[in-house]
Amino acid sequence: MKFSNKISQMLQIEFPMIMAPMFLVSNEAMMKSGMHSGIMATFPSLNYRKEGELEQLIMSLNKYKNENKVKGNFGVNLIVQKTNPLYQKHLKVCTENKVPFYITSLGNPKEVILEAHAYGAKVFCDVTNIKHAEKCASLNCDGFIAVGQGAGGHAGPHPLHILIPSLINHFPHIPVIAAGGIASGQAMLSSLAAGAGGFSIGTRFIASHEATVSTDYKNAIVNAGMDNIVMTNRISGTPCSIINTPYAQKIGYNQSWFEKLLSKSSTVKKYFKMMVQVKGMKKLEDSIKPGNYHTLWCAGKSVEMIDKILGCEEIIANLKDEFKQSVTQLKSNLQSID
Repeated sequence: MKFSNKISQMLQIEFPMIMAPMFLVSNEAMMKSGMHSGIMATFPSLNYRKEGELEQLIMSLNKYKNENKVKGNFGVNLIVQKTNPLYQKHLKVCTENKVPFYITSLGNPKEVILEAHAYGAKVFCDVTNIKHAEKCASLNCDGFIAVGQGAGGHAGPHPLHILIPSLINHFPHIPVIAAGGIASGQAMLSSLAAGAGGFSIGTRFIASHEATVSTDYKNAIVNAGMDNIVMTNRISGTPCSIINTPYAQKIGYNQSWFEKLLSKSSTVKKYFKMMVQVKGMKKLEDSIKPGNYHTLWCAGKSVEMIDKILGCEEIIANLKDEFKQSVTQLKSNLQSID
């Protein structure tokens, strides 16, 4: 199924869907499946922290894209906070290899936008509120990823059907991608009705054959419901949605009063936040390995809609079919409106 609109044309893809970047989950096989299926496949640069790994992957994806003339595209998610020690190095690798699309998260995207625009790449910024969106808009970003309630990982506090129209009202010239709680054709169509031009889907792809996380993690996605998802700031210092495992309950969901004090101290907050993030990354990395009982598994509320493990291309094909069916059903439901 093809669906051409402003987003798909801007990102040079066949269908306005983003395979969302997922820490420790997104990998090369998933990227190529997404590209082959005509969507935008993205990954976090922090999944590739060893010397030369990131450059090797980008070169491989560029080669795959050019040699196979696929209808999709690929992009990189950069954490632009100062607490990311690999940010500058990763940005340099990405721009030197002309990554076509960027998603920025958790910081000031100014440098990414300037560097990317210098060779024609597009930059969409994760936003959870109007204040942050204003900063990104003033820096000439190409679009917003509206991260709402229900998203996996760093979720936002607002429902998409409030956040999206608000972004459009404030910035009518900037396209919006909906992210959070989307794992069905109905949810995709609903986000378009709210004013978005496309949709970002992450959690659904954790339960895929291509994902190299443990089978326990994939089964947890399949078996969990929306009430099993909780928010915690113990992992990175920023609210993050995870499956409510016994280990998550044991360590608690909130930082201690002393941790909160350190995170606000003008003298040590940068180093404290960096330490929290490094420790959190290590815990998440351990959690995806087989047989580890210290389970901290990121996931969004859309687990409610996931009932089996499938290949990425089949997941995308099913979502496209559901979307088409939802459009047909909506047309049928609206027949009686004058």
